[in-house]
Amino acid sequence: MALIRPVRGFTPEIGKDCFLAENAAIIGDVIMGDECSIWYGTILRGDVNSIRIGNRVNIQDGSVLHTLYQKSTIEIGDDVSIGHNVVIHGAKIRDFALIGMGAIVMDDAIVGEGALVAAGSVVLGKTVIGPNEMWAGAPAKFVKMVEPEKAKEMNQKIARNYLMYSKWYDQEAE
Repeated sequence: MALIRPVRGFTPEIGKDCFLAENAAIIGDVIMGDECSIWYGTILRGDVNSIRIGNRVNIQDGSVLHTLYQKSTIEIGDDVSIGHNVVIHGAKIRDFALIGMGAIVMDDAIVGEGALVAAGSVVLGKTVIGPNEMWAGAPAKFVKMVEPEKAKEMNQKIARNYLMYSKWYDQEAE
């Protein structure tokens, strides 16, 4: 069972039908929607400020989400995919966005609806990535626009796939 730990009077709230890997850690002021999956080695540290996660969000293996005390929070919309080994520190990620493997998204950055952050990118603090934009590099820069329907469709498919993968673990437990 995942480590779910209250801190400073805040106890994580987990939505319905969520998968939490056995070695995931969900700490403090974290509120998660329905049908989310938090994968192996992932840490959601809501000890110093809040983390809010929408529905059908998958946060893949080895990712770390944290904030700044009394300064930044994390807000993640619906149908968002956070790739393996991502660091999100006090940023806002809108619906249908995709954060590629190994990316870093820093405090007060905003990743718009349907936007894509390429693997290994570093999104500096206070950067605003518009809807359906693709950004890449370190520091991340605008690359191109992504067709809104394609971005939404792709990210919904990834979210559905991760929901399916999470159900495999439920079946093994039966």
